[in-house]
Amino acid sequence: MPGIDKLPIEETLEDSPQTRSLLGVFEEDAAAISNYMNQLYQAMRRIYDAQNELSAATHLTSKLLKEYEKQRFPLGGDDEVMSSTLQQFSKVIDELSSCHAVLSTQLADAMMFPISQFKERDLKEILTLKEVFQIASNDHDAAINRYSRLSKKRENDKVKYEVTEDVYTSRKKQHQTMMHYFCALNTLQYKKKIAMLEPLLGYMQAQISFFKMGSENLNEQLEEFLANIGTSVQNVRREMDCEVETMQQTIEDLEVASDPLYLPDPDITKFPVHRNLTRKAGYLNARNKTGLVSSTWDRQFYFTQGGNLMNQARGDVAGGLAMDIDNCSVMAVDCEDRRYCFQITSFDGKKSSILQAESKKDYEEWICTINNISKQIYLSENPEEIAARVNQSALEAVTPSPSFQQRHESLRPIPQSRPTTARTSSSGSLGSESTTLATLSLDSLVAPDTPIQFDIISPVSEDQPGQAKNSGQGGKRTNPFGESGGRSKTETEDSILHQLFIVRFLGSMEVKSDDSPDVVYETMRQILAARAIHNIFRMTESHLLVTCDCLKLIDPQTQVTRLRFPLPNVVLYATHQESKRLFGFVLRTSGGRVESHPTSVCYIFESNNEGEKICDSVGLAKQIALHAELDRRASEKQKEIERVKEKQQKELNKQKQIEKDLEEQSRLIAASSRPNQTSGEGQFVVLSSSQSEESDLGEDGKKKKESEA
Repeated sequence: MPGIDKLPIEETLEDSPQTRSLLGVFEEDAAAISNYMNQLYQAMRRIYDAQNELSAATHLTSKLLKEYEKQRFPLGGDDEVMSSTLQQFSKVIDELSSCHAVLSTQLADAMMFPISQFKERDLKEILTLKEVFQIASNDHDAAINRYSRLSKKRENDKVKYEVTEDVYTSRKKQHQTMMHYFCALNTLQYKKKIAMLEPLLGYMQAQISFFKMGSENLNEQLEEFLANIGTSVQNVRREMDCEVETMQQTIEDLEVASDPLYLPDPDITKFPVHRNLTRKAGYLNARNKTGLVSSTWDRQFYFTQGGNLMNQARGDVAGGLAMDIDNCSVMAVDCEDRRYCFQITSFDGKKSSILQAESKKDYEEWICTINNISKQIYLSENPEEIAARVNQSALEAVTPSPSFQQRHESLRPIPQSRPTTARTSSSGSLGSESTTLATLSLDSLVAPDTPIQFDIISPVSEDQPGQAKNSGQGGKRTNPFGESGGRSKTETEDSILHQLFIVRFLGSMEVKSDDSPDVVYETMRQILAARAIHNIFRMTESHLLVTCDCLKLIDPQTQVTRLRFPLPNVVLYATHQESKRLFGFVLRTSGGRVESHPTSVCYIFESNNEGEKICDSVGLAKQIALHAELDRRASEKQKEIERVKEKQQKELNKQKQIEKDLEEQSRLIAASSRPNQTSGEGQFVVLSSSQSEESDLGEDGKKKKESEA
């Protein structure tokens, strides 16, 4: 006979939505078989019960056999063979329906027993296994929910052991019950053939034995047909026995192999983490907010498809889009009181999802897989090979090499001279390299004993020496003259340049040199290598504000300034040579680990493919600040020249006024010394008005003026 559809017993432990959907089809088929067999049983029961109704019962049996081809069984792979066989049976039963009067004994043994046994034993076994499986599935879901709610902060070994044992027991019970249930459903596809063919065969044999004299109806052709049907039944039985034995062996092997997987959090040493995956599927708990502070967790089946993260509820035929994870960011988060939580943020930062993995292995594999997909490695011809090479490069990056030049001589040629400026654009830093730094060791670029800071210091603790004060984030300085040392808010708002970028902080460390982009490249290499080795996936997301005065890291939720970097102190900035998502800058501070000695700290960030734009904005801000400083100096110089000219003009005016006063005093003295004479005719000499006024001053006034002169 043609092949029969089967439920995959190997996939019972995974319990995927596709398996559940296929199980629903088999359950629907079992219900249809049960319904049909009940009707066939009632028809044959009428033959057995009532002698006077034997003719009508055989006619109904023939009618039901004819209607088999109209039945719509979900698993009807061999319906044509069965339909043709049953059609031939229906014709013979129609011819013999009037001749069967007394067949009670033969029919009880040959016809009613097989179908009764199938109905009472096999169909009831399917219903019982279905109920047991449903109970085991519900117990497993409840155990998983209790395990997912285990407290992370208040961990109780006794409670954890009880919950883990509960998960182990319920998962084992569900797996075993599901495998036996699948085996019974697969066996039902064979038993339904036997249950329909054996009663008919027994019925016909009883008719042959009863009607020995009816050889005209029971010819050799019919006997040959019945013999073929008997052979087919035996073949089906043997095939069923072989399949049952194979399925039982598969169940035993899977029980042994799956025993370690019953634990919700298997040992990582026995089941290592695969970090080179570009596809993954499994159950995750997704957080859904129901209010301002309340949230619920839903367990769904998640899988990756290209650059998309899909989710699928149990019983659904297909999945739906959960999030586009191309160029996204993924990081571990502390969420409420749950373990193994991570957050996925879309490339534009507008959508984010918090998911919880079942085990640490799944937790790390999901983060690595999504990180590989976000870099669009899946678009290449050999995605897993490229992902393995990328991860291997991150691990090999911690191995010191003889010199920085030897590591990069295959990537770009060495220029003969060093540019005078550190960075004027994003392309200028990529192509510049100092011949002096090319011959230095790694210790000349990065301080060997400096620690790596993987997170941003909160504003409360920003008064640490060498960090917050040097970054311009310390407390406001006041002097005894009432002048404020910090910049006002209006100065930042009135800045010509005001650009905002979404960045994620990777780390910072102190460096020894700040005159070549190689320092930024080496710092990127060490920070990325340290993150890969220590499995650090968490990144603090911030808004980077670029103005003509400073660079600010702002909390996207509270709009609080986390760090402030004065623009004059940013002496170097560059993007990664291969990934434009990475960029960094060097901040020169006034003090650090060595007192009263300038230090340089390199900060590394990740952006959404905007590394060159950020470096261009910083370069533009420094150019604007430079031109503004030149304009300010020119303006101050012009004001100084005007003040000098004004002072000279005041001195000249003062000198002219003194000369005028001296001239007036000389004239008054000459006028006062002239005698008052009268003419010979007795007439007086007429004086001017000024002279007449001076004459009224008297002799004392004249003496006083003479003394003053």
